[in-house]
Amino acid sequence: MLPIHTILHPTDFSPCSAHALHLAGALARDHGARLVVLHTVMKPTAVYVEGVILPEPEVYYQAEREHLERLEVPETGIRVERRFEEGDPATEIVRVAREINANLIVMGTHGRTGLSRLLMGSVAEHVMRQAPCPVLTLKTPSPEAESAPMPSSVAPARAAVMV
Repeated sequence: MLPIHTILHPTDFSPCSAHALHLAGALARDHGARLVVLHTVMKPTAVYVEGVILPEPEVYYQAEREHLERLEVPETGIRVERRFEEGDPATEIVRVAREINANLIVMGTHGRTGLSRLLMGSVAEHVMRQAPCPVLTLKTPSPEAESAPMPSSVAPARAAVMV
């Protein structure tokens, strides 16, 4: 069996990420592993509305940092570290995974296909191709499944692992 000492969970605070956080926490608990929760932000871009409006990066970053700190990890009694990085999310996830010697990355995916994936790109796909460790991706469950709490000892049926 794969020894799991460090699990990396990248989050964008979406329902997909929240679902994956449940599983990441359960795996960390079951393996006695530390859980590293990572949030990555891109540099804010300028908005053009009758002139250039530049958002204040520090205000934006502070709000995102606070959101990361307030993020509740569903499992208790596990070691949780929080990391905040700036840059391209896919690149930063792979970099941090290498830096912390992650044994597993557990992340949600929006499950986009076709044109939307082509236009938006796929962070999960890039991470699966470049990661130094196995990647477990979870698609958002159906609305019926979202309304029922997921038992922490049960893994969701829709998951993909790339080793």
